[in-house]
Amino acid sequence: MGTTQLDTVQEPKYWHLKTVLSDALDSEFAVGEILPNERDLAARFGVARATLRQALEQLELEGRLQRRRGVGTTVAPPRMGVPVDRSGHSWPGAPGDAWQPEDAAVVDGGSVSPAVAEALGAGAADTVHVVRRTRVDHGQPVAAELLYVPAESVPGIAADAASGPVARARAVLQELQRLELDGEERAVELGSARAEDAKQLDRLPGAPVLVVTTRYVTGGRTTAVAVSTYRADTCRLTFGDHDTLAVLAG
Repeated sequence: MGTTQLDTVQEPKYWHLKTVLSDALDSEFAVGEILPNERDLAARFGVARATLRQALEQLELEGRLQRRRGVGTTVAPPRMGVPVDRSGHSWPGAPGDAWQPEDAAVVDGGSVSPAVAEALGAGAADTVHVVRRTRVDHGQPVAAELLYVPAESVPGIAADAASGPVARARAVLQELQRLELDGEERAVELGSARAEDAKQLDRLPGAPVLVVTTRYVTGGRTTAVAVSTYRADTCRLTFGDHDTLAVLAG
């Protein structure tokens, strides 16, 4: 059998370095220990700093390393399970929901991302409630979420209601419970942390994140859209029994 073109492609230098670094993490460093600076590591392994950064970024994606604001790059702890799915369909804010409401704002449809506006069927002049929520597990933030709810989905919530941001968030979530949820659709993709998400998750802006977008359907139309951002440096998605979707986070 002839040799294909792919057979002749050499392994990238950073990929080999990633393997070497991974072995070093297992044998020389403890969980939470801060790695030497890039200059020292590059000198030790005889590589360019650009190659080193590629290897470190890959190890971060694999959950072996964490970049901590004001600290540096540390060895990541073992991962813990954080379920993403719900037992049966339920609205955000239902009993047993692991998310905590932080605040809520009222915006027009032109202020949300085009993808969210399209999913909601919201025009530029339509009113949308945006509920910000966070999820903490084992004492550390693992995800941040923006829940978009068109005003027509929760007519009991006045756009100019005189209440605090947390009270408004709870009111929107409670109003959703009045609706009968037909189903949910979920999509997962890899992204980069926006400045606001990075601050909530104690990450650096641009750090890898897993974005889970959930569309809630009632009466054949989209009633709400949730964009949940999970830390990809310590999270990975797995499918378990009954197509259970879970995030394992460190």
